[in-house]
Amino acid sequence: MSEGFHFVRHGQTSDNLLGVRCGGDRDVPLTARGHADAEAAAERFAQTGQPCGLVIAGPLQRTKSTAAPFAAALRVPVVTRAWLRERTLGAWNGLPIAETRAWIAEGRTPPGGEAEEDFAARVLAGVAELGRVLDDWPLLVGSKGIARVLMHRLAGRPGVELGNCAVVRFTRAAPGCWIAEISETEEPRAPRVTRTEE
Repeated sequence: MSEGFHFVRHGQTSDNLLGVRCGGDRDVPLTARGHADAEAAAERFAQTGQPCGLVIAGPLQRTKSTAAPFAAALRVPVVTRAWLRERTLGAWNGLPIAETRAWIAEGRTPPGGEAEEDFAARVLAGVAELGRVLDDWPLLVGSKGIARVLMHRLAGRPGVELGNCAVVRFTRAAPGCWIAEISETEEPRAPRVTRTEE
């Protein structure tokens, strides 16, 4: 029997709209469009009939607000886990993504922020602790940095940047080997996945 988990990036925030960095030390709400997109994405995901017995959200309001409609549409419980908090970005918060992209690719640590290796280790340890819950195909709700670690470190797909409310299915093919499939259920009105230098 296969096992794995789903991941969805949170809905749009005002910082996303402005194209600026927003770390785990910056707790911003979803925009009206972010709420609407999360509800629509949840309904589309529920209609696929994919297995999912639990929703696990990061502790920030943008991830909890995205998790709620998924849990409601799937009729499953939702819990929060601290390890799903976005990377702490310190002085990089509020800076343009274009300006900081190279710094992230180089592995720099933001002043007052979290080192990339510490962040990745936290996320991967959280996935490892899922254990038998993987039989229930939980849906993890997090931010762009969490998605980057999962796509790169788990599935060997660096440079994939998920748009808001994009969904990915991670299937464990063998110990230490994961396959990531990006959902095709998103509405075509805007690109949901792009390639970056990260």
